[in-house]
Amino acid sequence: MEVKWVNSDSSHNELRADCENCFGLCCVALPFAASADFPIDKEKGRPCPNLQSDFRCTIHKSLRQRGFKGCTVFECFGAGQKVSQGTFGGVHWREGKDTAKKMFDVLPIMHQLHEMLWYLKEALTFSESRPIHSDLYKLFIETEQLTNQSADFLLVLDIPAHRARVNPLLLQVSEFVRTTQVSKKRKKRLNHRGADLMGVNLKGADLRTADFRGAYLIAADLRDTDLRKADFIGADFRDADIRGADLTGSIFLTQVQVNAAKGDAATKLPNLVSHPSHWSKNKKNDW
Repeated sequence: MEVKWVNSDSSHNELRADCENCFGLCCVALPFAASADFPIDKEKGRPCPNLQSDFRCTIHKSLRQRGFKGCTVFECFGAGQKVSQGTFGGVHWREGKDTAKKMFDVLPIMHQLHEMLWYLKEALTFSESRPIHSDLYKLFIETEQLTNQSADFLLVLDIPAHRARVNPLLLQVSEFVRTTQVSKKRKKRLNHRGADLMGVNLKGADLRTADFRGAYLIAADLRDTDLRKADFIGADFRDADIRGADLTGSIFLTQVQVNAAKGDAATKLPNLVSHPSHWSKNKKNDW
């Protein structure tokens, strides 16, 4: 089965945040607590004090300097504009309390569906996954159809059950891709699934095709590490140092994870993600 978007980076554009067509939902619907990521507490449903009446941020260019690091990491996978313009047809949350509450409740559900769409669409770009392209495509279409349902439908949708159908296929894709790319020097793949690697020193290591699904890589030293074809779905990259690391062809690495890490101009990334603007433009520059 041939899928038109295979190997097309632009095919993911609709699954990237388009703030111009959103009503600042992430700035209102989502709660956060005073921490290293935010300087204040904000409960769900209360607009961030930096949100303007036109749904723009007053400190967008200085978020990290003002203590709102968490805002520069977040990515909604296009859920914001889908809820704003699709589910609610352009009616924004300021037009009524009932609309606001329902919209805020739907956003995290749409976010999870769009994240699954991202992974399924990425899975279809791998030639190694061709044996299950048909199954991947069918589940992609089914998931996409769910995103087009009403707010009331989405609010009672069993997200864990749907994710339980998606995950086995993504696991198969990971096996297909990494099996064909096992390091000849190592002869086997490394399994770090769910591992606690917080602060660990892996600088310069050969970790090609390793499984980091759900691993804790918080503040890990991954400088100059070879991470090609590694699986990173669900891995926690907060403050992981990936300066000079090679993540070319890595599997299921998202912009959220990259945004949370420390990188530089020498960091090599897969095609679907890009160097964050807050990364150092210089090679091996200190943070």
